[in-house]
Amino acid sequence: MGTVHGDLHAYVISADASPEEKFEVGVRCLDGDMISRAWRLISEAFMAGYRTDKVCFYRLLALVSGRTRRELSKEETAVLQKALSSQHVAGDDVWAEGLEVLHRLLDSTRKSDADSRVLLKEVNELDPIQRSLILRHLESFLEGPLKNQMWHQAWSLAEEKRMAGDRADRVWKFFEPTPARPQARQSRPPVIPMPVWIRAGTATAVFAMAWIHIGYLVVQAGRISAFLAYLLSVACGFFGARDGVEWRFRVTRRRAKDEEYGTPRPRATNASPGGFARQVEHRFDHYFAIYVPQGVDRDFWLATTAGIRRSLRDEVVTVYRESRIGVEKIAWLIRHRAGDVRTRWKNGTLWSYRDELTTPPSVKAVTVFGATAFVAGGLWAVGVAMSTGPLSAAGSAGVALAGGWIAVRAWLYIILEHRRYTADMVESMQTKESDEVAFARWREKLADKPKDREMAAWLDYDRKVLLNKALQHYELKMSDVIAHAFIETPAASSARARALRGPWRYKKYRLLMFLLTADGVRELTITLDFEQGSFHIRRRANYSFEKIAAVRVSQGDDGGQMFELALVNGQEIRVEATDPGPEELQPGEEPKMVSEATLDASGLHRTLHILEGIAAEGKGWITQEHHREGKERGAA
Repeated sequence: MGTVHGDLHAYVISADASPEEKFEVGVRCLDGDMISRAWRLISEAFMAGYRTDKVCFYRLLALVSGRTRRELSKEETAVLQKALSSQHVAGDDVWAEGLEVLHRLLDSTRKSDADSRVLLKEVNELDPIQRSLILRHLESFLEGPLKNQMWHQAWSLAEEKRMAGDRADRVWKFFEPTPARPQARQSRPPVIPMPVWIRAGTATAVFAMAWIHIGYLVVQAGRISAFLAYLLSVACGFFGARDGVEWRFRVTRRRAKDEEYGTPRPRATNASPGGFARQVEHRFDHYFAIYVPQGVDRDFWLATTAGIRRSLRDEVVTVYRESRIGVEKIAWLIRHRAGDVRTRWKNGTLWSYRDELTTPPSVKAVTVFGATAFVAGGLWAVGVAMSTGPLSAAGSAGVALAGGWIAVRAWLYIILEHRRYTADMVESMQTKESDEVAFARWREKLADKPKDREMAAWLDYDRKVLLNKALQHYELKMSDVIAHAFIETPAASSARARALRGPWRYKKYRLLMFLLTADGVRELTITLDFEQGSFHIRRRANYSFEKIAAVRVSQGDDGGQMFELALVNGQEIRVEATDPGPEELQPGEEPKMVSEATLDASGLHRTLHILEGIAAEGKGWITQEHHREGKERGAA
């Protein structure tokens, strides 16, 4: 799985886009290393009549970016020659100056007498934007001493800029998905069946009539003290019942919390291994294993909080399952909940609900005293009533006892359900408020997430630094390199992310570098930690052009593409060119769109073009290209 930033629309273009809009998107594609798409869009804008100096500047850059003259097709060569023949410049701004210098640089490749010192001076006098663009995109196209001098400046700029812009502190944010907003847990409404309401109402009415009849008999007996005891028992019974309900609620609530926090729930046996519930559980286990309070044994911590983890898991799954969002979008919430449990543990408030739900002695006292007074006063009143009407008093006492018992049970259930619902709502709102604070804090932390063009620029700087390391190792000058190429593939288990309609970017890359010189091919395999900007060369190999037997890209059943280079000695170099993982297409994206963008940015097409020519013609490919260059110089 990977992260797709739907809020990054740099590469989105409508079907009826104007030439100006096509050009702007084309420029962003060039910044994102999608050279083929950039050339197509900028050329469409140019052919539609949008021909400013800025457009012409970028059009030439897109045509030659990262390529040698040998790699241009006949049609592309004709386009370049036509542009250099006219050398039309319309204005006098920084883009006009940049276009003039670019014309002279490109034209110098056709002339053997070009003064590299003058050209280099003109490049250095350009505005920083135009200068950096030329240094970035013309590293392969130039030749001779000028190529060496321009390369030195391009490499120096790469060394200076590759870790700029707080790269080490910001790259990881590109791989974080846009967080999902917190949602409140919906409390279960009171569930009170109609028969319970009927029992409560009927039993209460029966009890009231029977108890009033007993009071009537006491009045008839003329015993004032007994009647006062009768009235006092009613008042004590009311207060005793009120506090008794509070006592029962606290005991029930604490027992439920103890079961929730202390007893781990078993996993659902029918849960899919890759299902949402299992992924949420895995994240909770992961973050609880990380957020261990200082001084607490990890195993003890995980065992003690097992019930809490399962409770939190069930809550998150219940709240977010129907939203159909990936667990990555609520990872911040899971992390926050785990951190909150650790904080409450450190503060000594993790089990504070036990103190909060402990019944105060005053409540217990009122309950016991009220119940005792009600029973004592009631017995006294019944005894006096028996002296007036024994049978009537005994019947009313029996009916009152039965009705009261049924009414108490029914009303207790009703009141406890409403109290439970109210308490759940309060807890849910408190949790929601805490989650909102954490959500705002997380969004603020991600606010400076790098744009895709920054990711592409950093990667380009890394390539230049790596290329310079290779040149130093092999004691080569840039002009000794006939052509060079990179294949950028994801390292094993690397996180990936992309902008809408953009190429996949990876936290860790496996790079394959090819240097073509007159002596043959130098091949290097490199692992790049893109977040930290560190790299390690894992493999070096040298072989002559005649040793290359075949080069191809094969597509597997899982959709992944494999780059394969076969040597005549039977050795094979196999690199997974594209990640076979799901593309996670967004609205408006087509299945091939993402893979084409990724392949374009990875350099695979260019590498294939070069190596296929060598595999077919061997060293004759270089001889043929040198012959073509000589003809072009003569024509110039």
